[in-house]
Amino acid sequence: MANSPYSKLPPQAFWRQGVVQRHENAIHELYTPKFPIRKSDRFVTAGSCFAQHIGRSLKEEGFNVVDEEPFPQRGLKAIPVETRRALGFDLYSARYGNIYTSRQLLQLDKEAHGDLELTDPIWEKDATYFDSQRPNIDIAGFELAETVRENRKHHLDCVRQAFSKADIFVFTFGLTETWAHRASGEVYPVAPGVIAGTHDDETYTFKNLGYSDVLSDFLEFRERMMSRNPEVRFLVTVSPVPLTATMSGQHVEIATVRSKSILRAVCAELYDSFENVDYFPSYEMTTSQKNQGGAFASNLRTVKPSAVELVMNSFLKAHGYNSELTIEGGVSSPGLAEDHDMDSEDDLVCEEMLLDGFGSQ
Repeated sequence: MANSPYSKLPPQAFWRQGVVQRHENAIHELYTPKFPIRKSDRFVTAGSCFAQHIGRSLKEEGFNVVDEEPFPQRGLKAIPVETRRALGFDLYSARYGNIYTSRQLLQLDKEAHGDLELTDPIWEKDATYFDSQRPNIDIAGFELAETVRENRKHHLDCVRQAFSKADIFVFTFGLTETWAHRASGEVYPVAPGVIAGTHDDETYTFKNLGYSDVLSDFLEFRERMMSRNPEVRFLVTVSPVPLTATMSGQHVEIATVRSKSILRAVCAELYDSFENVDYFPSYEMTTSQKNQGGAFASNLRTVKPSAVELVMNSFLKAHGYNSELTIEGGVSSPGLAEDHDMDSEDDLVCEEMLLDGFGSQ
């Protein structure tokens, strides 16, 4: 045994010591940062619904989170934060809403920098018009299609400004399943017909991105970002939230494992290949067998606030910030089992959640 290559490994290399015997609050041991971060670094955040937790936590701890598309006060009375978020403000570094897939992220960057003009930018419903790329932002829609175009032009200006300022670009991979425009290949954050627009098999098609798709999308996005800012660094994560519904033809639990496995494998490839890409294991911290399922509410999908607290505090602790961050709606407790339960989604703005309603029809 003394000559075994395993004899000099640290405790975290072994399941019994690294998992079974690990204290329930010691999940920070799962993460060793590749590069340091400072509160003065300019963070640009994007990704799936779970990414909203990361942006909020960084803001609460005083990190320099870029917001190039804030709520326009202009003398108005203070608007409740819940209202602002429902309108797409205060969620990310621009008002793009949730970016669930790598294809959606790359597409947005191309459009913002004039390298892509969308074929299908406007959806209609009940004589009102919606931005097809963020139909949940203005849920009531607009009376004129031209208003949608004007708002999107302003939004793309904000995206371009936000992306150009990133010292650290934070992206949470959420899904591989998406809907695409058949002729152009453009993708959407939600299927046509869920919020606005009309589903048509001749116009739209379901797309389930594979490993090579996701990897090539992010590699191209990374190259584009670095061409404008060679010093930018990337922090990637995988959302632990399961799929609400699947069009894959498989059981939703199998489809979830497929999707998350692909996304996690892509993150591993990026982490192994590039010094300026770090991976934060929020997925593993949340789904760990050590938690015995205690990180999720009774719907087995919503991540409990106390679990988010543990995850984000572990991130801050790993970077040398001894925080006792409290997530909205949660309680500061040492363990997951003591947290209150929830039967519905928390206060995240999440279009995918709307798919749950179709399961009861």
